[in-house]
Amino acid sequence: MKNPISVDISNAFDELALLLSTLKEDQALQVSVQSAADLLYEKLLEGGVLYTAGNGGSAAEAQHLTAEFIGRFRRERRPFPAMALTAESSAVTAIGNDYSFDEIFARQITALGKPNDVFIALTTSGNSPNIIQALHAAKKKGVATISLLGKGGGMAKGIADIDIIIPSDTTARIQEVHLLVIHAVCEAFDTRLLGSD
Repeated sequence: MKNPISVDISNAFDELALLLSTLKEDQALQVSVQSAADLLYEKLLEGGVLYTAGNGGSAAEAQHLTAEFIGRFRRERRPFPAMALTAESSAVTAIGNDYSFDEIFARQITALGKPNDVFIALTTSGNSPNIIQALHAAKKKGVATISLLGKGGGMAKGIADIDIIIPSDTTARIQEVHLLVIHAVCEAFDTRLLGSD
């Protein structure tokens, strides 16, 4: 006899479906996603570098995003320079040990960032101190900034040049939609670079 499907599993699908249905009608959010793709296009075509950072699941998504630019998304195109600050384990642990965990991304941005670069920050709460410090460090270096946020945006709201705020309080749903946003940005970037399919 098959086990019945857990109510929690069904609810997860329902919750995501409802959130996606809401976002499909959210023109402001879609404009922000397009603006993020356009900003990346302008900066990377001028020789800029994409930097990303996040904590936990958002760190994995930050690395996913840079892989799409160094590799490719759906269509063949040249690679673009991109680096997930989360993946620099020696730098992260040295900075965390010698200074503070709150500085692990900001110090890297201070060392590497330059005008024409872009920093994409991912935080579901909007309240991660190391992400907030990195956004401020990027601003000081003249690095363009994009934040992927949730839960109303938290303390990070309004710091970046572009905020993409997912209207949910559930971390898992925010992360799932952040991944969709990442793919939508890549799609829009490639369309501007290569034209429509």
